[in-house]
Amino acid sequence: MSKKLISVVKLALPAGKATPAPPVGPALGQHGVNIVMFCKEYNAKTSDKIGLIIPAEIYIYEDKSFNFILKTPPVSELIKKLLNINKGSDKCNQNKIGTLNYNQLLEIANIKMPDLNTNNISQAIKIVEGTAKNMGIVIDKSK
Repeated sequence: MSKKLISVVKLALPAGKATPAPPVGPALGQHGVNIVMFCKEYNAKTSDKIGLIIPAEIYIYEDKSFNFILKTPPVSELIKKLLNINKGSDKCNQNKIGTLNYNQLLEIANIKMPDLNTNNISQAIKIVEGTAKNMGIVIDKSK
């Protein structure tokens, strides 16, 4: 007999550095989940990705047990890491802060592919391009 699902909580946390402090504590505590156990499991599963934000979908069941699925990092985080910048431009149409070439777009699109709503790599590249443009990054179309 399967357990009854009572809630799904989505959190984006730094890899390997989850703590019972907010946002984890309040989000899971209201459902009676063992917060320390979640933090230990999350940190163990993400210890190889330190420095990235790794989203997690946490499924909470009636008996207060849980399991979770890790997602790929947000496109903006992958772009920031690749270009070694702290944040996107505050005025994306005026202040350009970096350049991405086709190979870099392809690399990010391949990483994000499992979580995107397309199976077509050219569509995935367009999604990454849109995020990059909104961050004030120039796209170099040459291959």
